[in-house]
Amino acid sequence: SNLPASFASIFAFATCGGFKGKTEIEVSCPKGDNGTVTAAFGYPFRLNQASFHSPPNVNVCAVKWEDHVLIGDYSSSAQFYVTFAVFMFLYCIAALVLYVGYTNLYRDSRKLPMIDFIITLVATFLWLVSSSAWAKALTDIKIATGHNIIKELDPCLLKASCHFGSVTSMGSLNVSVIFGFLNMILWGGNAWFVYKETSLHSPSNTSASHSQGGIPPPSGI
Repeated sequence: SNLPASFASIFAFATCGGFKGKTEIEVSCPKGDNGTVTAAFGYPFRLNQASFHSPPNVNVCAVKWEDHVLIGDYSSSAQFYVTFAVFMFLYCIAALVLYVGYTNLYRDSRKLPMIDFIITLVATFLWLVSSSAWAKALTDIKIATGHNIIKELDPCLLKASCHFGSVTSMGSLNVSVIFGFLNMILWGGNAWFVYKETSLHSPSNTSASHSQGGIPPPSGI
């Protein structure tokens, strides 16, 4: 069950961390020097550092567009989500090595299954937290890079008539949110299988295994 979780973790951080997009605004000027200005953005989504740019050698409405940026900083949610997904991928790989290469060590130990169970529960909870935070941030990012940006740009309010042009599709970011909640389900299901390996589920298994092959217990009088 760790293999599907590791692949889901890859999709989670790759679809979010690899995103790059842009917002385009069509600008109409009183003197007729119309044009399109563009703001490029991407992971980690510090939109307040994504400045607008006019085409090369074009002075759209005599405005220094580089001084104007998108609104908001969503790096905390995005970086927490991606960093956690990467960490979970590495943990899955380490767990697979332990399960495959040291199966007997894992089954004979009482501590390792319990540690694995606790980590799995914590991971399930953190997948819920990080995915929810990233889903909320993504909603805000869509608003900040959409039609509403025109209301936040001073040149569009004072010097020119602006019309929202386009914004890059965020389908891959929607997929990243879906994989976040899918990971939560996978880790939640995995918790049950790990739980069955712990002494909480079958406390007598360990003592029973030690008694097998040994001296049989004395019969009652």
